[in-house]
Amino acid sequence: MISAGTLIWISCLPLLRLFICVACGFGVAKADLFPASAARGAGQIMINITVPSLMFSKIVPAFTSQNISALGPLVLIAVIYQIMGIAIAWTTKQLFWVPHRFRWGILAAGGWGNYGDIPTSIAISITAAAPFSGPSDQTLSVAYISGLSLFYMITFFPLGGHKLIALDFKGPDIEPEILRANARRRRRAILSIFPKQFTRILSLKDTISTPVSEADERAEDLPAIVIHQEETLETKTETHTAVVLEAPASDCDSRSVSFKEEELSELDVPNLPDNQAASASNRRRVWIRLSSFMREVCSPPSLSILLSFPIALIPALKGLFVEVQSPHIPSAPDGRPPLSFLFDTATFIAGASVPLGLICLGSALARLEIPRGRWNHLPMGAILSMAVGRMLLMPILGVLVAKGLTNAGLISREDKVLQFVCILFSCLPTGTTQACTHQVFITQVYSGTGSAEDLSAFLIPQYILMFFSMTGLIAYSLENLF
Repeated sequence: MISAGTLIWISCLPLLRLFICVACGFGVAKADLFPASAARGAGQIMINITVPSLMFSKIVPAFTSQNISALGPLVLIAVIYQIMGIAIAWTTKQLFWVPHRFRWGILAAGGWGNYGDIPTSIAISITAAAPFSGPSDQTLSVAYISGLSLFYMITFFPLGGHKLIALDFKGPDIEPEILRANARRRRRAILSIFPKQFTRILSLKDTISTPVSEADERAEDLPAIVIHQEETLETKTETHTAVVLEAPASDCDSRSVSFKEEELSELDVPNLPDNQAASASNRRRVWIRLSSFMREVCSPPSLSILLSFPIALIPALKGLFVEVQSPHIPSAPDGRPPLSFLFDTATFIAGASVPLGLICLGSALARLEIPRGRWNHLPMGAILSMAVGRMLLMPILGVLVAKGLTNAGLISREDKVLQFVCILFSCLPTGTTQACTHQVFITQVYSGTGSAEDLSAFLIPQYILMFFSMTGLIAYSLENLF
């Protein structure tokens, strides 16, 4: 039995290491020693070189035909956590007012966490020593994290999660006073109405629906009609856009990502009947979306993960990089596998991935625009609700989910690493500049002004609360697993 003091110390160590790395990035950015151009370069190195090397160097030796079945529970956990996060964000949106330019981004903030460097850094630190088995468990933990990362990466970019952020910047602005009034009415209705009226009130969204008189009802319904029409147009209208997303000055973990939506009209297919033109437009639209999906899947991090799994599972391929029991692979002159030098190179480069990512994270936090002097104008209810929901409620639910899947036999009781990774992923703050999320980056580009003030106000409390909730979660996990 591990003592309480030892558990707390073991739990704090990885967070202290994380904090020091992030603080270094924060400090050099504030001192203008890590300018935006350098941050972009570091981000490109991380995305295109160090992260793919890290994934390859951990997946190939870790996965075998015996433990590949762990991918099923990992995907299930990822789906459950994403639904839970979006549900927390949606509930927050119903109970508290949210800035109009963050009405959809809050759902992205709930559904996609910072699943890159933070969990990798913590998992590497915790599993490298007792009570885990050391390097073998360390390698396995990063391999499991790569499976979860691939899921979040695909759902955010190829499957269109980033478009939630784009929806925020369509249509006219709506004054915060109107949004506050709507939120107060919704909250009163939710807390006081009869159950049969509950569904109707929730469907009102941002409308004003509590009249005092017939004249007041007509006056109060006017903003609601505008809002409803705006949201209808947003969902039905497609505009011609060709946006190349490239890290702005305030981002540090960058890569160039292209999103392209084309409005296909009759001019695209001249001299054809309407039904043939529509069919051609649909085929072209499918081709454009398929091409965009394939570009994202073929990005270096995704491609590295997708190539590493077959190499890990096919002994004849795996034996070219690492030693295997069978089949026999002719050795290089030094007695090692013939392509072991490639594996060693990937391992060597991978060592820079986590520290570089954490430094870039600190640099990104340093460049966030903190709304000084106007905290009283911020949606404090929504900000605190998201922070409590993601950093306190989700870890509790995550422990229950992991235990439930373990009791149901979907997660092996003997696989302590898998259980730990599943629990760890329930306590991640909203993503900032990680390899796959880029929410600050995407928000800055879609906003048209290069700012992400609303998102930064939601991020800061989560990252502060993380150091306390993560310590408690790690200590609790170790106590229950061992």
